[in-house]
Amino acid sequence: MNKKRFVQTFLTITAVLFLFGCAAKEPVGLPSFSAKQFDASMYRSKVDNFVIILDASSSMEDDCMGNPKFMVAKAIVERMNMTLPELGQIAGLRSFGHADSISKNETELLYGMEEYNSAALAEKLGAISKAGGYSPFGSAMLAMGTDLESLSGKTAVIIVSDGLDMKADAAQATSVKEQYGDAICYYPIQVGNDEEGTAFLSQIASIGGCASLMNAGDLMDPEAMAAFVEKVFLERGIAAPAAPKPMDSDGDGVLDPDDQCPGTPAGAKVNAVGCWILDNVLFDFDKDVIKPAAFAQLDAVYEILEKNPAMSIELQGHTDNIGTKKYNMGLSLRRANSVAKYLQDKGISRDRLATTGFGFDKPVALNSTDFGRSLNRRVEIHPY
Repeated sequence: MNKKRFVQTFLTITAVLFLFGCAAKEPVGLPSFSAKQFDASMYRSKVDNFVIILDASSSMEDDCMGNPKFMVAKAIVERMNMTLPELGQIAGLRSFGHADSISKNETELLYGMEEYNSAALAEKLGAISKAGGYSPFGSAMLAMGTDLESLSGKTAVIIVSDGLDMKADAAQATSVKEQYGDAICYYPIQVGNDEEGTAFLSQIASIGGCASLMNAGDLMDPEAMAAFVEKVFLERGIAAPAAPKPMDSDGDGVLDPDDQCPGTPAGAKVNAVGCWILDNVLFDFDKDVIKPAAFAQLDAVYEILEKNPAMSIELQGHTDNIGTKKYNMGLSLRRANSVAKYLQDKGISRDRLATTGFGFDKPVALNSTDFGRSLNRRVEIHPY
């Protein structure tokens, strides 16, 4: 059983418990529902985001189809949730009204904004247990506009309401539409048939500019809901396969396209562009004896060579510019050989340790200062 079918089975059971297991004001006489299965591999989402705005105000306690409007509205959202495939959309569920008419939470974002998960959305929908209070639709619309500020792409706003007591709230819907323009569409679904509600929600649909007003009674059966979901959310076409993730062939934590030093030995510490970080081994003036401060670094080099038995290194010796060229060539080679002996004594085969002396031909700092000369008295380690 695939993930979506499992979730839909869970939601079907949840819906049955909701429709027929409530102790008070349970919905009765609603058409049975078995969600249509969309093949997610044959569709892609035409929207990047969607928000469901659910009316939980006191007028939603009035009768509709033999049930409180609020229960019918929840049934609509549940059936839509059971039908819609998870395609990576960012989703939210926002309600307004609630039983406490003086609550600070006149509108609440109960779910999202996060990647759509039908089971998670169903759980949050179940948290809205009762309708009551006034109808702050405008506040919900403005809050929804804020919910979207960090997102991009196209957004569908599904409004499930009776449309009553909201005449003054069209301005907020207009404001949000002006803010997002063609990137946002409103899809109002009226619960009930009150003329006042029809007029208001038709106005909201007109402001949205994408669809006409729908009625909850027309979306109860599986085929009608599937047609609505397909129209609002889906378009046919196989989604483009995700681009293959760039490889990190040498395992140094830097992806191949960014790695300026491919083939870094395993376990080596690298910089931001993937190159093995090695400090130079420094020496006192006219000396070829390794300073104790360099032992830890050379031990790390030994460990890398142990982990990479096919790798060899070249040890390049250097000096400052005090003394003759001939003398410094010999001194630089002795320094390189000192480092080779240290590693050989650790157990690295000498044939993996090439040594070269460059004398004072390749300074890395000015020889006119004591500090500069100290940096030039060095051995560089180069893997090959």
